[in-house]
Amino acid sequence: MAAADAAIGQVRAAAYRIPTDAPEADGTFAWDSTTLVTVEVEAAGRTGLGYTYAAAAAANVVRDNLAEVVIGRDAFAIPAAWDAMVRQVRNLGSRGVCACAISAVDAALWDLKGRLLDVALADLLGRRRDAVAVYGSGGFTTYDDRRLTDQLGGWAKADGCRWVKIKVGSDPSIDLPRLKTAHAAIGEAGLFVDANGALGRKQALWLAERMADLGVTWFEEPVSSDDLEGLRLLRDRAPAGMDIAAGEYGFEPFYFRRMLDAGAVDVLQADATRCWGISGFLAAAALADAAQTPLSSHCAPALHLHAACAAPRLRHMEWFHDHARIEAMLFDGAPRIEAGRIAPDLSRPGHGLAFKRADAERYAI
Repeated sequence: MAAADAAIGQVRAAAYRIPTDAPEADGTFAWDSTTLVTVEVEAAGRTGLGYTYAAAAAANVVRDNLAEVVIGRDAFAIPAAWDAMVRQVRNLGSRGVCACAISAVDAALWDLKGRLLDVALADLLGRRRDAVAVYGSGGFTTYDDRRLTDQLGGWAKADGCRWVKIKVGSDPSIDLPRLKTAHAAIGEAGLFVDANGALGRKQALWLAERMADLGVTWFEEPVSSDDLEGLRLLRDRAPAGMDIAAGEYGFEPFYFRRMLDAGAVDVLQADATRCWGISGFLAAAALADAAQTPLSSHCAPALHLHAACAAPRLRHMEWFHDHARIEAMLFDGAPRIEAGRIAPDLSRPGHGLAFKRADAERYAI
């Protein structure tokens, strides 16, 4: 297909607010809904789909700022569109909402390219693996012991997840009892913990020492992800076998490079719904590979799946309760866990997802 035949003709964006199925909170934030922003990009009679979890304002950024620099471009020239979008938001700020908007458009462009070529995105990106292990992620600080046990035990026993993760930090006085409840619920599965940056350095060290006895092997954002010295301190002094992880709030490659250069993490996280899309996720993966550091994808499992199958040093993906629930509700083709892993359907072009617009309409903003 000639480039002239694949000129981008339309870019559309919409936002939807979906209530949670129960009150949720982590160490620093509480919420009762999740906002999904979708983007559709058309060329040569095909439509690519991308999305992000962000404020509804991201849809406005797509419509008012990004569409004009994407429309008319060759749909195959994704790096050129990526560069143009980053330049376009220079005066708005390329992080935060703008980064999420770019991420959704970039994901839609990669899906469109796969559909135009009639090839699965994992194969287009260069498939390294056929499936990826996931860890169940939820265990919100608002959950009582019964809900905590049911959710974590379900992932570990019914779905076969090798690891599950809970939130800590909103009330440190109850964290250890909750961890003991979680440990009892999951049998032989590994226990991950996420403080979302809620703790001070000495608080985090104190908790890390006590969590080791409960089999905790992953301590995510024990301190703020902006505190690179603090993360490095935790990495150096945490008990053997406990990985320190961070990176989910990275919006551009420079963020990941700084974190890796500081030796701040045992495992780097990256989120394609924030870090300038599939292109940005692969850039983070390349940086992690060069630093010989494992990578884990953050949230949005359906969106990450194909890129995760291609990324070097990918350890696992996060099966985040909110996003997995929304993707199962609103996207045809969303993956399902089998024996603790998810796999792309390589018979479907692009990322293989189709948005159920009629089902989503009641959530439209």
